[in-house]
Amino acid sequence: MIDIKIEKFQGPLNLLLQLIEKEEMDIAEVSLAKIADQYIEYIKITDKISPDDMADFLVVAARLLLIKSKALLPYLCAGEEEEEIKELENQLKMYKEFLEAAKGVDFLLGKKKFMFGREFNRKLILNNLNFFSPPKKLTAENMANVFKELIGGIRPLEKIKEEKLEHKISIEDKILSIRQMLINKIKFNFNRILQHAKSKTEIIVSFLAMLELIKQKDVIVTQEALFGDMEIMKN
Repeated sequence: MIDIKIEKFQGPLNLLLQLIEKEEMDIAEVSLAKIADQYIEYIKITDKISPDDMADFLVVAARLLLIKSKALLPYLCAGEEEEEIKELENQLKMYKEFLEAAKGVDFLLGKKKFMFGREFNRKLILNNLNFFSPPKKLTAENMANVFKELIGGIRPLEKIKEEKLEHKISIEDKILSIRQMLINKIKFNFNRILQHAKSKTEIIVSFLAMLELIKQKDVIVTQEALFGDMEIMKN
C-alpha cells in the first residue's frame, strides 16, 4: 500500500483509514484531493503497478470518501453507499482471484506442461485420409445422451430488466446554477438548492459546488447553529 504524506499524518493509506474508523483522527482534517494527487504522481513514476495495490487503493479511497460524505452531510442515509462499496470490494476480490488464476495458466503455457490426447487410427493417419476416428467405446446412444444434456443445460433467454439512465450533473453545472440564482437574489439558504435535487449524488455535487465557490471567494456562507441550515450570500 502506498505511503502518503498530509498534514498530521504520514504513512500507509490503510493505516490512515484504521485511525479514522477508530475515531483517533478527524476525517475533516484529511484532504482526499491531496491523497488522490499523490497516488497519481506515484502511478506516473512507477513502471509497473500491482493490480492488488490498485484494487486495495480503490477500496480504501472509496471508504474514506463515504466517511467524509457522512461527516459533511450527516442527514443523508448512507446505507446504499455502504452496500455499493461492499459490492466494489467483492468485485475487486474476484478480479484479483482471476488475475492469480491467469498467472497460473500463463506459467503452465510458458513451461509447455500441458497435453491433449485422443485415440487415433495410426493406419488412417499414415495414409493421410480425411476420416473421423472416434473413440472405440463411443456409440450413437452415448452421443445422443451428451447432446440431450447439452441442450437441457442451456438456460432459457431471460428478459433484460429495463433500466432508466440517471441524469448526471457536474460540479461545473451546479456552480453555474448557483451563480444564476445569485443574480436574482443576493442571498438564500442552501436547502433551496436541495429542493430541486433528484438524487443523493446531486446533493453531494451541490455541496462540493458551494465549497468551490467559497474557495474562489465568490460567495460567503454562514451557519448559525451546528448542523443548521447554511446561508449563501454573494461576496
